[in-house]
Amino acid sequence: MGAAEATVPAVDAHAHVFTRAMPFAANAHSRPDYDYPVEAWLADLDANGIGRGVIAAASLFDDGNAYTLAALAAHSRLRATVLAGPETSAKQLRALAERGVVGVRLTWRRLANLPSLADEPWRGFLGRIAESGLHVELLAGSAQLPALLPHFAGVPLVVDHFGVPSGDESERRAGTDALLQAIAGGRTWVKISAGFRLPPAIAADCAARLLAEAGPERMLWGSDAPFVNHEAGTTYADTLALYLRLVPDAATRRTIDATALDLYFNIRSHTP
Repeated sequence: MGAAEATVPAVDAHAHVFTRAMPFAANAHSRPDYDYPVEAWLADLDANGIGRGVIAAASLFDDGNAYTLAALAAHSRLRATVLAGPETSAKQLRALAERGVVGVRLTWRRLANLPSLADEPWRGFLGRIAESGLHVELLAGSAQLPALLPHFAGVPLVVDHFGVPSGDESERRAGTDALLQAIAGGRTWVKISAGFRLPPAIAADCAARLLAEAGPERMLWGSDAPFVNHEAGTTYADTLALYLRLVPDAATRRTIDATALDLYFNIRSHTP
């Protein structure tokens, strides 16, 4: 692979930052016993030549987004999503947007009973998110996507981790079908992220189908640093190497870069 083909991403669109001083949420599914402060992530970005990053709100913590907002105040090269509930007002959402917040993350992959998005208070909340210039960042799995995604019509939506594809082939296909339908019908994007959490064949199959049927204009890349529950077997360099395997074409990756710069930083670029 030549130097021109081995270009690194312009944006890491998915990472978590935290310290042990932050309180865990009562329902945290993991409880990391180490720090990954924003400075450590920035060092990883710099070591790999990545200029910008997006903090993904982590449901493990219950600090009212304080650490994330402090990171945004200190580092203009960053953007972030936050955790917020349907009681959040339009004024509060606009204030978050002014501080570098780009979206509200809904971490629903482990929910047994999903909220009714067609009804209040969720219907109004989704409308306020869109009106405030923010997007929804959705963490949900294949089995949930067919029922969930139609309710986000008209709301900018970023779906995490390939749509968290199921190990069951029929369930995985139904989830990807629903994701592709959402992408075709509105302002929806999907992250090629956390592929190290998947069997390699499933990651490769999902990436290939999403790229072929949705196109790189609707794709984003994220490292999912610091690889919670996979720390021992995954490095930052590993995530970049996996990305190059899943998206080997340099021109395709440049289009993904342009998408991330536009979506998160309002930077328009022209790709060859």
